[in-house]
Amino acid sequence: MIALLWLAVLVAALTLYLRQVYSRFSSFGVKHFEPVPLVGNLSTVLMRKAHASEDFNNLYQAFPGERFVGRYEFLRNIVMIRDLELVKSITVKDFEHFIDHRMLADADVEPLFGRNLFSLRGHEWKEMRSTLSPAFTSSKMKAMVPFMMEVSEQMINFLKMQIKVSGGKHADIECKDLMTRYANDVIASCAFGLKVDSHNDRENEFYSIGTETANFDFKKMLVIFGYACFPGIMKKFNVKMFSELIVNFFKNIVIGTMRNRQKNNILRPDMIHLLMEAKKGKLTHEEKTAEANTGFATVEESDIGKVTIKKEWTEDDLTAQAVLFFVAGYETISSAMAFLIYELAVHPEVQEKLAKEIREHDAKNGGKFDFNSIQNMPYLDMVISEVLRLWPPAVGLDRECSKDYNLGKPNDKAEKDYILRKGEALVIPVWSIHHDPEYFPDPYKFDPERFSEENKHKIKPFSYMPFGLGPRNCIGSRFALCEVKVMAYQLIQQMELSPCEKTSIPAVLAKDTFNLKVEGGHYIRVKLRQ
Repeated sequence: MIALLWLAVLVAALTLYLRQVYSRFSSFGVKHFEPVPLVGNLSTVLMRKAHASEDFNNLYQAFPGERFVGRYEFLRNIVMIRDLELVKSITVKDFEHFIDHRMLADADVEPLFGRNLFSLRGHEWKEMRSTLSPAFTSSKMKAMVPFMMEVSEQMINFLKMQIKVSGGKHADIECKDLMTRYANDVIASCAFGLKVDSHNDRENEFYSIGTETANFDFKKMLVIFGYACFPGIMKKFNVKMFSELIVNFFKNIVIGTMRNRQKNNILRPDMIHLLMEAKKGKLTHEEKTAEANTGFATVEESDIGKVTIKKEWTEDDLTAQAVLFFVAGYETISSAMAFLIYELAVHPEVQEKLAKEIREHDAKNGGKFDFNSIQNMPYLDMVISEVLRLWPPAVGLDRECSKDYNLGKPNDKAEKDYILRKGEALVIPVWSIHHDPEYFPDPYKFDPERFSEENKHKIKPFSYMPFGLGPRNCIGSRFALCEVKVMAYQLIQQMELSPCEKTSIPAVLAKDTFNLKVEGGHYIRVKLRQ
């Protein structure tokens, strides 16, 4: 009887607690879906009934006309922003209230993930952003284009061999795997100074470790949710996202390469060199010149990133930045390129128009292609801009409130303003805004003409954000766009893409991962272009 009595007391106490937790939005008139006790609104994602983008979109579309809506992740209340003026205020105007991302890892438990630019917070983030910002200017990217071209040539040679092996007419390729290996080799070369050929040496160590590092499977996403919602508990139990094998692998590569170059006076214009310069405090901003435009999607550096910082960083700090560069560049860029290939394969009229622009550019420049070419191919930029709209690398942007902030009323009928408290979080649903017909008519149609000279001025400010917004945008947008354009140029110049029997039309996102990939695979057919 005593045990039953205590059980009843505990159940009653838990019920009252959950009722209080899950009443936060209701008391302010903030629309939201009814939460499941303890799980909140995560049940469909946790049970793999929907991809995260679909889960966001269901909430976004359920309450049209709202400035913001609510979402519960376990016991945490998260505000989803719908109003673009509010998006502008959060990311730019009132940025100091939202300087940080939500915690995804603890720096004491996992320094290689907790000490990188994405995870750093407050003043430390500002210092690191200012330190690294000069490493991602157009002039630095220009020096890396030859490395990208070399990797592209490796990939083209592999495809030619596959066509030959398949009988000489064509080959059916899983292009997500193809692009993952291409991205892996580009990062190995441009970031770590290593020559890797993952198309032919398919189980090389760099690719194997890289795949394990960058694949944000269900287990890793539970760790991320855990740190975002219960950081104290996760730290107490020393929960890590990456194994010691991965940590030691990257430490040995970065620190070993730095020491070898310093000892032998080796200079190679890649990310390791730039990190070495940053460590010595010698990575400085160039004289103020107009940055070369790498594309419509390029984000500009804010004044925060342009401040000169004289600080020596530890080897672990710089290794953490190299790991972030790998993780960010590996999965997001490979996904963008895989969807680019897919869309070109299923839209032959777009592919032919792009091939024509490439042929004309090639003839005009005597077969030369370099960084400057990127600035003179408007249709290539239109195609890539549309891919990044339709398949954005990140389905949402997160921010944590650093000091109380008045979001105003969620709708015209609400009686009081909603105050976002310090430590609470919000999300900007990139996927949903990119697919909102109010901003992009017929949003699920692949239409590069949205970004033509005649049309791109019609795109509403803050409705297009493939690389984020404001001072905390993606520092590597120029690198990403260079990499995608180099690959697209060389691939379409030599290969014709088309659907095959295994091509999924229309593309449906797989639900077993938070990464963007097509259910059943990204299969397409390649043959040599005549």
